[in-house]
Amino acid sequence: MSPPRLTEASLHSVRSGTILPTYDRGATRIGIVHIGPGAFHRAHQAYYVDTLLHSDKRWAISALSLKSTGLRDALLPQQGLYTLLELGAAPRARVIGAIREMLVGSTDSEAAFARLTARDTRIVSLTVTEKGYCLDASNQLDLANADIAHDLANPDRPRSTIGWIVEGLRRRRAQGIPPYAVLSCDNLPDNGVVLKRALAAYARTSDADLARWIEAEVTCPRTMVDSITPATDDALRARAEKITGVLDAWPIQREPFTQWVVEDVPVMRDADWKSVGVTLAKDVGVYDRAKLRLLNGPHSTLAYLGLLRGHESVADAMRDEQLAQFVELLMTEDLSPSLGAEPGLDVEHYISAVLARFRNPGIRHLLSQIAWDGSKKLPVRLVVTIGEAMRAGRPIHRLLMPIAAWMRFIVRQAKAGVPIVDPDAARLSSIGSACTGDARADLPRFAVCDSVLPPALMSEERFRKELETAYDRLAAPQAALTVELSS
Repeated sequence: MSPPRLTEASLHSVRSGTILPTYDRGATRIGIVHIGPGAFHRAHQAYYVDTLLHSDKRWAISALSLKSTGLRDALLPQQGLYTLLELGAAPRARVIGAIREMLVGSTDSEAAFARLTARDTRIVSLTVTEKGYCLDASNQLDLANADIAHDLANPDRPRSTIGWIVEGLRRRRAQGIPPYAVLSCDNLPDNGVVLKRALAAYARTSDADLARWIEAEVTCPRTMVDSITPATDDALRARAEKITGVLDAWPIQREPFTQWVVEDVPVMRDADWKSVGVTLAKDVGVYDRAKLRLLNGPHSTLAYLGLLRGHESVADAMRDEQLAQFVELLMTEDLSPSLGAEPGLDVEHYISAVLARFRNPGIRHLLSQIAWDGSKKLPVRLVVTIGEAMRAGRPIHRLLMPIAAWMRFIVRQAKAGVPIVDPDAARLSSIGSACTGDARADLPRFAVCDSVLPPALMSEERFRKELETAYDRLAAPQAALTVELSS
């Protein structure tokens, strides 16, 4: 006999030890619309909201997927319930009940706008990855982006995150309803500042008064989020079923560690977020810089070097003694100096905690997943640090290894005919297919990727020569780190 499907009616069948929502879900009100409800949102922000709903019923979530129907199809039969597995030495299961509504922008547009204009909606949060902001190389709104161009011509039928948010704000203003706060939970430096600038720039193209209202009235707090969240697969589904005793079409997993830092602004004081573990900070930048440089940068380093050396997961890569030593050296010698003297941040302790998280045997975070969207991730995770190191006269040879490894990875994928998951996939596949394996021939081909290889850096002979050296060394990835560790 098959186990029951996870629903409110089957919660009584869930095995002992699984943490369940004990609040009355029917008594909650939707106060948050979340755009981009992927695995990270459901493992992170929805987890905090689920905890908050036990004491404050105003903050249930309407999950808005702009195009994909996958989440709605999976969770609608489960009434929005799903299983979160925290993967430490002993896995722990929790059923999350924070998502009360699932909408798809392409098919539920009026329902979505009704939710965006509801007075109870106080926060619109988003996890849409860097590419979802439709920014150009200078982090300004790219008005030539296909989705942005479509939305400017068809504002009532938006495709982009920016188009949805601005149209929702326009309708609220027209109805005399105060604006919602817009909470970016993506890994962008100064994410709230960048987001607000993009919203205003979009509005300004057609309505200068709306743009001024957004600039004056809409709050976009800066945030920092952190928790390693591997993708769901059939093995996870089977594991969740074994632990809970119920079928779940889309369980999720993450490491036990989780962190959410939000700028301390009035809208965030409307609920007791601190009581559920959210940090409200005057300067989110301290946490943001540490995470981008000491966690995300090493993560990308492990991904590209690890894949070239034949590893599949972060934990596998950390069992490669040479690679683990290289990453620790990169963190202590090259990345931590870029932080300066950050008040309140114990850099040595932070590095130790990150390395312990990477070694966690309970979580299998695939390097291939981390390698997605490299053309968007590398500029903020490593390229900014390389530029600062150049200007400060610090060494850059270790910092260039993950950049060269990304280039080698692109070449390998393209020549093997393996799809590249990246917003610039078509161009990268073309570049990789044309490469010869020789740095002097291949570097100019990659130079068109000016977000990863900025012209200002490419014009520096030191940068080019050291990148060529790193690229050539990685022709033999098993031996490439020997020189770095012995120098």
